[in-house]
Amino acid sequence: MDRNSIKDTGILEQYLLGELSEDQQIEVENILREDAELRAYFNKIENDFESMAFENAITPPSHIKNNIFDTIQNQSVTQPDSIQVKNQRSTYLAIAASLAVLFMIGSGWLYTQWQQSKNDMQLVQNETNDLKERIIVLEQNLNKTNGWYQAINNPNTLKLVLNGNQVSPASSAITYVNHKEKTILLNPQGLATLDSEHTYQMWADVEGEMIDMGVISAGQEMIAMKYIDHAESINITIEPAGGNDHPTVERLIANVLL
Repeated sequence: MDRNSIKDTGILEQYLLGELSEDQQIEVENILREDAELRAYFNKIENDFESMAFENAITPPSHIKNNIFDTIQNQSVTQPDSIQVKNQRSTYLAIAASLAVLFMIGSGWLYTQWQQSKNDMQLVQNETNDLKERIIVLEQNLNKTNGWYQAINNPNTLKLVLNGNQVSPASSAITYVNHKEKTILLNPQGLATLDSEHTYQMWADVEGEMIDMGVISAGQEMIAMKYIDHAESINITIEPAGGNDHPTVERLIANVLL
């Protein structure tokens, strides 16, 4: 083997890692003794290996360090030079390998902790966003309820009760009419529950003409209905789901005069 082939084929790196056969190791050691330039090149590779190991090292537990140092101290000083050099390099590699393992374990633990922290932060962020959304909904409901309370208790608001007739005797509803501000609120909670194919609808009677005031949505606590000028009465009928363009008179369930 010449100097260039040794450099190009990576035999020195294999020698450091203990991957060569015994004959190849002896041949490399003989060449290194005779070639000062190649020996300097080899020393640089060896130093690079050691630097890489120690740069990535983390502090190992004390018992691991003690075991490593005991191994070093137990090396026989009476061994032949070639074997002693080889064992010294093997010791360096053992130290580097141990430190590398500790570094990988430490890095894996740190990555796991970081990933867990990231997941926890995302969970907290999701919960925070959910809480914000609920607070917004609560504020909206509070503002709406406060607006209803003020409208109901306005001195100009007239409270009217619509009791069910023979078509729906168990039904009742309450309207809050303010002619000055031209608003009408309806509390429909007393109306009997209908099937999905029907709905309640409110009408204003103006000089004998029934004008639509809006469909009464099921399950609402309070509904703002259309205010119709000059209405003489308010009427509630049962209509097909989605509402109707004219009242079904035979299904009139309640009315009140204004």
